[in-house]
Amino acid sequence: MERATFAAGCFWGVEEAFRTLPGVVETAVGYMGGTTEQPTYQQVCSGATGHAEVVEVIFDPAQISYGQLLERFWGKHNPTSLNRQGWDIGTQYRSAIFYHSAEQRRQAEEAKRALEASGVYTEPVVTEIVPAGTFWRAEEYHQQYIRKQSPGFTCR
Repeated sequence: MERATFAAGCFWGVEEAFRTLPGVVETAVGYMGGTTEQPTYQQVCSGATGHAEVVEVIFDPAQISYGQLLERFWGKHNPTSLNRQGWDIGTQYRSAIFYHSAEQRRQAEEAKRALEASGVYTEPVVTEIVPAGTFWRAEEYHQQYIRKQSPGFTCR
C-alpha cells in the first residue's frame, strides 16, 4: 500500500472524490502543513495555524496509480484559485500536493507542467508541491462526512 496526501479546498468533498475510486483502500481527512501540533478544526479554520485541510489516501498501486490519483485531484478543484475554493476562503483551503517520495514529487511536478501547458486554464496553476509533514487526523465527525449526510448532499 502507498500513501498520498492532497489539499483541494474543503476536505469533505475531496475525500468523497477519492474514497469512491477503485483501488483506494482508505481515506481520512485532516490537517497538514502548519505549525500547531494536534490542531483542532476551529484552530485550522481561523487560518492561524498554517495548516491546509487535506485528504490522506491509502491506495493499492496494483489497482490504481498515483498518476490516476493526480488526475482526480486536478479535476476536483480549480488549481488556479489561490487560497480559495468556491465559498471557502483562506490558506487552509489552498491547493497543494504533499508528496511522500521522490517519485511522487516527480510525477506531481510533471503533471502540473502538463496541465499548465494544456491551455485548460488561462491563469497560472498555483498548486504547491511540497514534502508531506505530520498528518493530523481531523475530528471523527469530519470523517466520511458526505457519506453520513442525507442522500443528495454535496460539497463543492
